[in-house]
Amino acid sequence: METLKARLQRGESVNVCAIGRMFHHNLVQMIGLSGGFQGFWFDLEHTGMSIQDVEIGAASARSVGLDCFVRIAPTDYGIFSRCLETGASGVMAAQVHSAEQAEQIVQWCKFFPAGRRGMNNGGYDAGFGKLGLAAYCEQANRETLVIIQIESGAAAKSADAILSVPGVDMLFIGPADLSQSLGVPGDFMNPKCLEAMDQVSAACLKHGKPWGVVPIDEKYAALCYSKGCRMFSNAADFRIISLGLAAVKQRFPGQFPS
Repeated sequence: METLKARLQRGESVNVCAIGRMFHHNLVQMIGLSGGFQGFWFDLEHTGMSIQDVEIGAASARSVGLDCFVRIAPTDYGIFSRCLETGASGVMAAQVHSAEQAEQIVQWCKFFPAGRRGMNNGGYDAGFGKLGLAAYCEQANRETLVIIQIESGAAAKSADAILSVPGVDMLFIGPADLSQSLGVPGDFMNPKCLEAMDQVSAACLKHGKPWGVVPIDEKYAALCYSKGCRMFSNAADFRIISLGLAAVKQRFPGQFPS
């Protein structure tokens, strides 16, 4: 399995699928076997997934050769460690609006000397105790992917400062909350939203870091790509189910009159 961090570091564009509402290990494997994806992210911000769910999800992703990370609200120190110990290779912190918040996230995700994450080498990420503590610290600090989500005008304006925090690997635009923050909910092509995107793009170019997005359509995705975006969350479990239902009804119109 090649990690998302390794792919992004060499400039590759990656597709990731969001999982949360409809989590099941078979679904993760079905999506992986369908091809075209390089990873998953599990949503603990908006859904009730448990740590055991994330463990199973991470193992299911690995079984089809794919990496994963976890989206977490930036409110609980302990859950960052627990998610990383499941075998997920990184975290995405939601609702971060400043460099100070980003620094706290890095502190929670990294061991000495980069941070103050609590040490426990009994999880998957340390081989369930096989990896010694010094080697564990070095490996985790090197390989853990730390993503900061940009979901407000304040966060977009602080993009340069956020990326100046050692240990932040990339930014990820959440278009829905960003548009809401800018007073134009759902108007993703509004000049205010595009200006915020440009602020993120410019900061990432300056620091040589990638950024990601939940694209609204192919045109939007192409625009983001032209501005340096390299991670696209273009699928989600509930959307796959909704589109699948629509496709079935279109295939059998006689059985599903409109």
